[in-house]
Amino acid sequence: MTPITAPADKRFLRAHVRPVRRRVGWRGAIRIARAGAVALVLALAAYRVGALMVTSNVLRIDRLTVRGTGRLSKGEVLAVIDGLRGQNILRADLAQARRQLLASPWVADAVLRKRLPASVDVSITERRPIGIGRLPGGHLFLIDALGTIIDEFGPKYAEFDLPMIDGLTPVGRSRVDSQRVDLAARVLASLAARPDLARRVSQIDVSDASDAVVLLETDGAMLRLGDRDFLERLQGYVDLAATLHERVAAIDYVDLRYGNHVFVGPSAKPAPAARAKGGR
Repeated sequence: MTPITAPADKRFLRAHVRPVRRRVGWRGAIRIARAGAVALVLALAAYRVGALMVTSNVLRIDRLTVRGTGRLSKGEVLAVIDGLRGQNILRADLAQARRQLLASPWVADAVLRKRLPASVDVSITERRPIGIGRLPGGHLFLIDALGTIIDEFGPKYAEFDLPMIDGLTPVGRSRVDSQRVDLAARVLASLAARPDLARRVSQIDVSDASDAVVLLETDGAMLRLGDRDFLERLQGYVDLAATLHERVAAIDYVDLRYGNHVFVGPSAKPAPAARAKGGR
């Protein structure tokens, strides 16, 4: 079969035609001028409204509400962010105010929200101390579960009934070693279901980050609990304590890390008197 070639048809080719420039008549020019004038008026009006809003007394912050405080007073929080008062709410720098609040060792988090026309709501989340950390040199500090050094322990915190935590390593000026404090925090968390047993914990030594050593306030034996099953192991000791003390006059330590096998280390010294919570 002989192929057939279709003839070229210029109607299918794009014509090279210059676009026709339409001339704008005087009526079109008037319409463009009117549109431009309207746009200019709207822009000026928006600018004027914005300027009025920025300078308006109605939008000046005159009320700061605080929620979530316990250890800190509302007055202490307000004193930190008092610089917001009187500022225009549209221009107030809440991020800066939040940073100022977080500088307080008691503040774990802070959320600030604007509420028109002139109020700011502040929600505080405070740190919760889990124990009294005894750091090198014998200095005592309140410590939270994340290893934050909250404040130096003293008479003003006498209401805290917390165990002493030994063996912590400082990391900078405001924190302690997270691995060791996590071990202590896990011991205390496991006892949350048994507040009667938790109240008896006087000291926790985490010098070895894989072996928590606990002392009870009515017992002088060092109880080696390892790094898991803290409640079960501590309860096991409580159940056996009377029998163990009958057989061993003075106990130095009891190793509870090996299931049903309990190892008792006798002490060469006389049995110590009952310890008070936190060694106090």
